[in-house]
Amino acid sequence: EGHASITIDLDDAGRVADTQFSVTQIRGFEKFVEGRPYYEMPSITARICGICPVSHLLASSKACDEIMAVRVPPTAAKLRELLHMAQIVQSHALSFFHLSAPDLLLGMDYDPALRNVAGLLAKHPAVVQDGVRLRKFGQQVIERLGRERVHPSWTVPGGVNAELDPQAREKTLEEWPAALDILQRTLALWKETIDSFPDEVATFSNFPTMYCGTVSPDGALELYDGGLRFRDAAGEIVADHVEAADYADYIGEATMPDSYLKAPFYKPLGLEQGTYRVGPLARLNVCDHISTPLADAELQEMRQRLGRIVQSSFHNHYARLIEALYGMERMKELLEDPRILETKVRAHAGVNDLEGVGIIEAPRGTIIHHYNVIEDGAM
Repeated sequence: EGHASITIDLDDAGRVADTQFSVTQIRGFEKFVEGRPYYEMPSITARICGICPVSHLLASSKACDEIMAVRVPPTAAKLRELLHMAQIVQSHALSFFHLSAPDLLLGMDYDPALRNVAGLLAKHPAVVQDGVRLRKFGQQVIERLGRERVHPSWTVPGGVNAELDPQAREKTLEEWPAALDILQRTLALWKETIDSFPDEVATFSNFPTMYCGTVSPDGALELYDGGLRFRDAAGEIVADHVEAADYADYIGEATMPDSYLKAPFYKPLGLEQGTYRVGPLARLNVCDHISTPLADAELQEMRQRLGRIVQSSFHNHYARLIEALYGMERMKELLEDPRILETKVRAHAGVNDLEGVGIIEAPRGTIIHHYNVIEDGAM
């Protein structure tokens, strides 16, 4: 999230000979948190991203849980996941409606001066209104839980710092059906539209790679607390249910000569052969099924249309909508859980382990927070 440059070199015939993607911005989080107490990490590292701070809050808090060596109260875990589902819904709504829909619904050849949300509003006002309402719903759920829409301080090591307000629960359940309707009609619209982009589907990052995402013990899509699974380009599982503490046995990082960005790779195969993709489409490639009925039905339809392993990254749009539908269904399951209003929501402890790893699926891919501390808890 920051500044980058893309260099495209053409040969004498005008064909692309080489490309370079160079991240030119140094974030420096690993360095400037040195010496800070571990329990400050969630609030600091949430500032890595203004779009998905919840994902960093949760990954960081999970790493701190490991340092404290505590069992997070079950209600706190449910509330954390509820916050995460709201994050998935609002972020996927932002991506599809605000960032992508002007290109997708107006057309790639539409006047660039008008190919934006304002231009989309003139042509498809109902779609824009749906996008605003869906993202607002997700953001309001975050605010009701965390008391803030951006960088909420509610998620803390050991759990969360306040129980769920019963009125917030009822208000969210009251608004939920309308948000679900938006997602379902948007999915219907996209399935009618997708065949209009054969060239983009064929060319947009359409090549074989490995895929990585987290899954539940039975192989279902899991965005909050699963184990890492890697599939190869042929769809074979090459590593499964990798625990957070063992991730470094499977994931390596290479430094790039033309970029400050590090290149992760599947370590057993090395940098050249171990390239893998993450994010919504990768997660649907990796999982066996989805645990909620509406999203699972959409996943099975997607696989019937596109195949079991989908390589074109253009289909991330499709995958985002399916994941958002899962987020909505899972949100309702959590809100209707009778334990969601219990008041034991935080475990307290000091440093009981000098190392902790937290993994979570952010809207755009797998996030890993890996902390080492000294005896007094300083990073």
